[in-house]
Amino acid sequence: MMETLFQLDRTLFFAIHLGWACEVLDVIAPLLRNKLFWVPLYVFILSYVWYNRRPYLLGFILAAVVLITVSDTVSSKIIKPAVERLRPCNTPGMMEEIRPLVPCGSGYSFTSSHATNHFAVAVFLTGTFSRRRKKWRWLWLAWAASISLSQVYVGVHFPFDILMGGILGAGLGWLGVLGYRYFTVHFRHLPL
Repeated sequence: MMETLFQLDRTLFFAIHLGWACEVLDVIAPLLRNKLFWVPLYVFILSYVWYNRRPYLLGFILAAVVLITVSDTVSSKIIKPAVERLRPCNTPGMMEEIRPLVPCGSGYSFTSSHATNHFAVAVFLTGTFSRRRKKWRWLWLAWAASISLSQVYVGVHFPFDILMGGILGAGLGWLGVLGYRYFTVHFRHLPL
């Protein structure tokens, strides 16, 4: 059973990594996974919260920082060392077929921290300030999915790494939403 799953994972990896290969994605995918590329979006989010929900800005920032810290710690410091799955670009028998678009890195692959962190943030944003703007909900999830898929495209993660990272991140993101809602209900009268 596990061998079948691993084989499916490798097949999906090559379908994305080699099957989708094109010059446009060769430029876009490395950008999508670069955290500096998204700085304008993060500035926009903070500006939006400051402008529309100023009394909750501190709680929003606190919840987001705790969420990202927890999601990154769980993925990078707990799961990856426990599972010890090699990245595709470091896996014997696969390395020769990888098109290196970014440095491979020496860390482990499962779960994808990019997927975990970005799905945690996407679900958090969906549950916090997308309640009034429901059309934004799919944009946050599409944003996280595009960053996650870029990890496979550039050759540093298997599809199951991003799938499980996304599920983990979504669960942690929902816990972040609950924490933020608790904060806004119980501490809304604090002068912030």
